[in-house]
Amino acid sequence: MEVGQIRQHRLSDDIVEQLETLILEGTLQPGQRLPAERALAEQFGVSRPSVREALQKLAARGLVISRQGGGNYVCDSLGSSFSDPLMNLLESRPETRRDLLEFRHTLETDCAYYAAHRATDLDRQQLQLAFDELQACYAREPKASREEEGAADARFHLAIAQASHNLVLLHTIRGLFDLLKRSVVTNIGGMYALRSDARHTLISQHQALFDAIMEGRAEDARRIAGEHIRFVQSVLDEREEEIRRLARAQRRERPQT
Repeated sequence: MEVGQIRQHRLSDDIVEQLETLILEGTLQPGQRLPAERALAEQFGVSRPSVREALQKLAARGLVISRQGGGNYVCDSLGSSFSDPLMNLLESRPETRRDLLEFRHTLETDCAYYAAHRATDLDRQQLQLAFDELQACYAREPKASREEEGAADARFHLAIAQASHNLVLLHTIRGLFDLLKRSVVTNIGGMYALRSDARHTLISQHQALFDAIMEGRAEDARRIAGEHIRFVQSVLDEREEEIRRLARAQRRERPQT
């Protein structure tokens, strides 16, 4: 009978596995500083050399970076789905706006559905904080800037993704967070310029989505999230058509040569 050698399990591998889990589930986020080696050793009940070895393994995998005299951090770029040049290229092309909204529709409807099903009490607390921040932007006088409102809007949708407890959905949305935030800012500007009631509608939709998730109404949450994205799409389509009509009118006013 042939048998394989039994590999000795190292303490550092257990530490690596636990830290990887914290990174994967979003407890440790990109750019976040890890506790000091001494604190980690106390938390895990192991020696500092075992912690140091685990951190070296995480650094070799590109998950953690050590800064001279500044401790250990989760890598800033972790989960970034697009490079900055590609983000700039996507943002500069008007035709990608519809693509991004379609992508958001696919992701965010499912996030809302699973969040309504799976959110824990702690998730609901975090969602409440994100929603309150968004409401504060809506209520601010003088009005919050588009950038502030767009960032709060994006953080609200990220909180829904976190509450979905689907790690692939979460990290996809987190990796695209900057692109989504800038897209929301652009969309808000276009919508508010065209429709005086657009802001009121967005407030109502976010309230309805929040209520459905907090009350565990999964199908309603999926439907409302879809209606929200379709509303944004319809208003922006209307704005593009208005811009095209204005351009035609301006061409007619030019003297013929």
